[in-house]
Amino acid sequence: MAATAHLTNRSRSYQLVRLAGRSLAYCATLVPVALLALATVPWGKAGAAAARWRALRTGLLGAPPTAAPDRRPGPVAVLGHGLLSLLLGFVALLPLGVELLMVLRGVLYGIVDSGPYDNSWGGPSRAGAWLAHFLVGLPLSAAGLAALMGIAAVHQRLTRRLDGERSPLWLLPTTLLMALAGALLFVAWTHQI
Repeated sequence: MAATAHLTNRSRSYQLVRLAGRSLAYCATLVPVALLALATVPWGKAGAAAARWRALRTGLLGAPPTAAPDRRPGPVAVLGHGLLSLLLGFVALLPLGVELLMVLRGVLYGIVDSGPYDNSWGGPSRAGAWLAHFLVGLPLSAAGLAALMGIAAVHQRLTRRLDGERSPLWLLPTTLLMALAGALLFVAWTHQI
C-alpha cells in the first residue's frame, strides 16, 4: 500500500514537472505564433493559422485533439484569437523573464557576478552569496512556473473556441484582466529600475 502511494506521488510529481516544462515552451511560442497568424491571416491563411494553434496545443501541451470542427473559423475569428494570443504572449514574457533570471541570478550567480560579495545577500563569501541567491530564486521560480501553467491553460481554452467549442463566460474577461495586470506589473517594474 505504501509503495503504491509512493509511486502515485512520484508520478504526480513527474506529471507536474512535465506540465511546467510544456507550459514554459508553449508560452515561449505565443508571441511568435501570434505575430505569424496576424501577418498571414489577411492573405487568406486563416485555416493554416488555426491549424497551427491546434498543433501547438496538442503537440506542446499534449492536450487531446478536439473533434473535427463543424465549420472552419473565419478570418475575423482567427485575427481576434491572434490578438488575444499576442496579449497573453506579452503577459507570459514576465514569468519567462523570472525563469531566465532564476537561471542567471540564482543557478549561475557565482559565475555571472564576479564579486566582491561584501554587500550581497549571503556575503561576504562567494558560496554564501550564491546559495542565498539560489534559495531566494526557488520560490520565485515556482511562482513563475505556476503563472506559465495558468497562462497556457487559459490560452488552451481560447484555442478551443476556434474549433467551435463554447467557452465559459469568464474566459474573455479573465484574458483581458491578465493582460491589464501584466501591463501594470511591467509599468511598475520599469519605474523601479
